[in-house]
Amino acid sequence: MKAKDVMIRVSDHLAPDATVGEAVNVLISARRGENGTGVKGLAVLDEAGKLIGILTMRDILKAVFPTYMSFMNLGDFAWDGMLEEMAGKVAGKKVQDVMSKDVMTVHEEAPLMECVDHMLKGNIKRLPVVDESNRMVGMLYEKDIFLAITKAMRRGEAKR
Repeated sequence: MKAKDVMIRVSDHLAPDATVGEAVNVLISARRGENGTGVKGLAVLDEAGKLIGILTMRDILKAVFPTYMSFMNLGDFAWDGMLEEMAGKVAGKKVQDVMSKDVMTVHEEAPLMECVDHMLKGNIKRLPVVDESNRMVGMLYEKDIFLAITKAMRRGEAKR
């Protein structure tokens, strides 16, 4: 199997100049395939449709909880409503300021084993799929690859 056989076609994406607040609304309402609603990350495409980044729930959490705070014991000075206040500040930031910019991609003809290798070595749960023009055509999700693997396992059991 190849990446194109398992990927979910791109239907929702984000613009780099959208606000994080707008992006959250798209993340919540985006459809992952025919059955699911809501996604944990979306591609950020420029006006030409080229992939320039990805915005994930983790990126948003990191923006709300800046790295300098990890050096402190928040229990000593955190206040009720702190999270809400920080979230309010992040909501107005641009997607391009919060997104992950160094994004690994695979070609749509890439074998699934190569895709699994990238996901495991990069500790990533979604992998953008590009065509020969380097335009994003789909997204590979960890769950969909897992389902393809379990399907192959079941076929193998039936042959025994």
